[in-house]
Amino acid sequence: MPALELAASGLKPLSERSKEPFICRIRERLDDAASVREKEVLLVRRPMESLPPGFRGYLLLEEAPVEPGLEDVYVLAPSLHYLAEGDVVRIHPERGALATLYRRASPSNSFLVTERCDNNCLMCSQPPRKQEDSWLVDELMEALPLISPETREVGITGGEPSLLKGRLVELLERMKQHLPRTAVHILTNGRGFANAELARAVAKVQHPDLMLGVPLYSDLPEEHDYVVQALGAFDETLRGILHLKRARVRVELRCVVHAQTYARLPQLAEFITRNLLFVDHVALMGLELMGFARANLGLLWVDPLDYQAPLTAAVRTLSRAGLATSIYNHQLCTLPSELHPFARKSISDWKNLYAEDCERCTRREDCGGFFASGLVKRSRGIRPFQE
Repeated sequence: MPALELAASGLKPLSERSKEPFICRIRERLDDAASVREKEVLLVRRPMESLPPGFRGYLLLEEAPVEPGLEDVYVLAPSLHYLAEGDVVRIHPERGALATLYRRASPSNSFLVTERCDNNCLMCSQPPRKQEDSWLVDELMEALPLISPETREVGITGGEPSLLKGRLVELLERMKQHLPRTAVHILTNGRGFANAELARAVAKVQHPDLMLGVPLYSDLPEEHDYVVQALGAFDETLRGILHLKRARVRVELRCVVHAQTYARLPQLAEFITRNLLFVDHVALMGLELMGFARANLGLLWVDPLDYQAPLTAAVRTLSRAGLATSIYNHQLCTLPSELHPFARKSISDWKNLYAEDCERCTRREDCGGFFASGLVKRSRGIRPFQE
């Protein structure tokens, strides 16, 4: 999920409304001893004789009479009927809108913490915006106590999270407090951690399961800087990686494969194995055709069939050096069979689709399919396996 919100849609009010937006957790079961009604909205799927008191609000699937005195009773738009027990939402009464911040059943919850960034990547799916958006962290801080502590993993994304500096450290401390068994994956360009003090501050939190995903697009500084559109970014990124690893923070290297990066994948792999063998994971990513990537399609698009050789050579080098290596956002039919063990089914459940040809594929359950945006342009190699 590239943004804090999954959806924002209409609500029809049936009673007096609050003046300010509020964050709450969805509750369906009335007999849950862990319920904190003043922080929850009751989701009513079937008509009830009367709505139980004490909840922060009420969400109905269909219109019904409302007892006097109850506030914030709404009819959900059909597009929001997916909401379920444990989801966390923001309700904006005056706008008649609801935004989903967290879905308990989803394995891929990510939180946007800023839209500001000091890179301007050619393929950025969340183009940066220069604006004051500290409210995003405030909102997440408020939402964290409502998120299930059984959540396996959450992501932190931007913009560039390291621009938050001390607030990023505060956020990690709060996540450690409320979600002590939840893995946290932060997407960062790494440049902010060229400041060793910030790297040490993140390490000092001692989060039990933290990984920072840092992009490295080439072994050549000028090529990396061109892709991220920031002079000197390569040097700052490497210093950030070194400071993080010196502080014993886990780091994943990430490379989005496109027309500007695929040719030197073998050299990048050699650079990593010679200079950064201490990183914890290497991820080779397919292109997501959103934001700048769609605007720069002519500059970036290359059929995965046409970079099978450099991708294979890079994976061989990384794997033989003992580095955990994964390929993300690629359909299995676009990869040589040698690379199938490295392919991960990773595209977020709320934004992946399958082509019509995939209906007959015997390996569909092993394949991540396409980004919803990926059907704009797809490989000529898409074909169903018939095993």
